Amino acid sequence: MEQFDLVIRGGTVATAIDTFQADVGISDGRIAALARDLAPGVKEIDARGKLVLPGGIETHCHIAQESASGAMTADDYDSGSVSAAFGGNSCFIPFAAQHRGQSLREVLEIYDTRAGPKSVIDYSYHLIVSDPTETVIQQELPEVFERGVTSFKVFMTYDKLIVDDRQILDILATAHAYGGLTMVHAENNGMIKWMVERLRAKGREAPRYHAPSHPAAAEVEAIGRGIQLANFVGAPLLFVHVSTPGGARLIAQAQMDGHAIFGETCPQYLFLTRKDLDRPGAEGAKFCCSPPLRDRDTQAALWRYLQNGTLKLWSSDHAPYRFDASGKLSAGANPAFHQIANGMPGIELRLPLLFSEGVRKGRITLNDFVALSATNAARMFGLADRKGSIAVGMDADIAIWDPEARWAVTHDALHDNMDYTPYEGIELVGKPVTLLSRGEVIIDAGRLEARRGRGQFIKRATFKSNQEPLGMGSEFRHTSDYWNA
Repeated sequence: MEQFDLVIRGGTVATAIDTFQADVGISDGRIAALARDLAPGVKEIDARGKLVLPGGIETHCHIAQESASGAMTADDYDSGSVSAAFGGNSCFIPFAAQHRGQSLREVLEIYDTRAGPKSVIDYSYHLIVSDPTETVIQQELPEVFERGVTSFKVFMTYDKLIVDDRQILDILATAHAYGGLTMVHAENNGMIKWMVERLRAKGREAPRYHAPSHPAAAEVEAIGRGIQLANFVGAPLLFVHVSTPGGARLIAQAQMDGHAIFGETCPQYLFLTRKDLDRPGAEGAKFCCSPPLRDRDTQAALWRYLQNGTLKLWSSDHAPYRFDASGKLSAGANPAFHQIANGMPGIELRLPLLFSEGVRKGRITLNDFVALSATNAARMFGLADRKGSIAVGMDADIAIWDPEARWAVTHDALHDNMDYTPYEGIELVGKPVTLLSRGEVIIDAGRLEARRGRGQFIKRATFKSNQEPLGMGSEFRHTSDYWNA
């Protein structure tokens, strides 16, 4: 009779498509068996009354990353990965940011030195491309694909990161040729700058004016333009941090038309509003992010787009800038809205927020939760051969949840390197209590059990879509004859 290294006994196992009672047998870091009444393991975990779920995969976070202005995020791969793990995540994919003049080879070398010695969970990178020279497009991007980094991010705004439509087409075409997925921050740069100038001219510089400086129309226009660019070259495209019903509606229509267009949203757009920017003094700076917080009607609409599958990813967009001179207040104690570092922390609360407000309140099913927390990300970003589900042969990346745990969010109980949380005081139900990564218990009963640096870089597969063809109409086949020649 086989003896497992570890047996998780008596829990309720959930995947993106099924829920059942089973023991989970683990050997050599992988799931070896799923059945009732498995033989004993060398070690055992009693999961009776608990949920046994795939470990979360966080695919939008900024860890040990310099902003375009040179500010470093507060979390490195030590505190960032530990905070992610306490939030039920067993893998994450932060960004590796290219700044103007850098080679992609140099960028990846820098992030390897930051991640390898520190991360407690497995990791990969999305590559931010801000300087798509001919050398980058023709020589360096193919090398990056060979390395197993198969997703890229471009910006349609921010002066030091923005790439124009022609450059976006170059990146999309290269990603299509090699099987990559392009992500885009979609906001119309001209609209934003136009609004900023007019608000400042009228002396409106408090943090609350950050919201009108990034109007909903800026996102909707950019999403519409991005869809047309992607469809023109037949490439898949993921719109990150979708914050408007209009933008989500365009994504839904593109999907209905058969195009490989995808959307992601984040907790801040479903739990916070622009009223949070209108706080005394500089307190509103804590809530500055781009796109900005919207309103209650927007929250209700985004829940619907999560429910119907238009928005397939739920990510934190963890961008930790402390409320001090190193982060939010780098321009002074009372900065103007356009001087405030954009971004908020949230990596540890991504899944508890969704579980409590989604599953416990009946907005989504437990299986939807698994899809949004792990399975969709694994499929989209080339990890599905080993992560994102509970099945024989998969990595034993498992989060055990207490679905009845009641707790209130406090900054002091979190594990990032921040000095505040925008979700302070929110009462939640449900919490991850034990986390395994490749069969090793790394979080248990509020304790970190893992050593720093145990996380492994994961070489990811290329993007594969269930939609064929990928929106490749006759126009695409015509133009592709030229750039694919």
